[in-house]
Amino acid sequence: MSGHSRWHNIKIRKQAQDKQKSKVFGKLSREIITAAREGGGDPGANARLRAGVEKARAAGMPQDNVKRAIQRGTGEIEGATYEPAVYEGYAPGGVAILVEVLTDNRNRMVGELRSVFTRNGGNLAESNAVAWLFDRKGIVLVPTEVASEEQVMETALEGGAEDLQTDDTSYEIRTEPGGLESVKQALEAAGVRYDSAEVTMVPQTRVTLGEKEAQKVLRLMDDLDDLDDVQQVYANFDIPDKIMEAAAA
Repeated sequence: MSGHSRWHNIKIRKQAQDKQKSKVFGKLSREIITAAREGGGDPGANARLRAGVEKARAAGMPQDNVKRAIQRGTGEIEGATYEPAVYEGYAPGGVAILVEVLTDNRNRMVGELRSVFTRNGGNLAESNAVAWLFDRKGIVLVPTEVASEEQVMETALEGGAEDLQTDDTSYEIRTEPGGLESVKQALEAAGVRYDSAEVTMVPQTRVTLGEKEAQKVLRLMDDLDDLDDVQQVYANFDIPDKIMEAAAA
């Protein structure tokens, strides 16, 4: 499994263990608000909203918070309106970065992003500078302890998955974005628990980093993720296992 996928898995586990969840809940609320505004407040008829609600539940977000976010999205409760935007940039070592945001102030957001990139030895880039290096895919992470690789592979393929990769802790199932729900349903029907299921951006090629560059890139990724308006950060780096394990310790 690639170094970036390992970083993503580590981030998910850190979020699940994080006792200070206000920042995580804030990001989830923005996603739910936006999904409800664009597709309505019924999770059964709004796939994006359903995915947002599932993430919120997995993160331990109180049901009242979820309900209020949906109501803000449908206009039942007044609140800020968040606009989606994607920004692109480069990290040290020539690593390509995509940043998805939901913001109520684009000028402030651009300033914050530029500051974070510059502070960490990177820079913002023009639109479409690096977006072409990524493909949108559905990714499901299944803990290795819940089932054998053979069982997970068979179930995932029956649900329409394209591929499966594994490391010491997780199976990573990959599918087309439109096939994510069918893979989830197949896993659930087979009693196979998964940690996360989301549509994400997967790099076509990766840049392998040494220790010093890896530290800089991981610090940039963390600093970007800490910004309130940032929803997702994608990159095309690959970090050798030994370096990644040291960074995650």
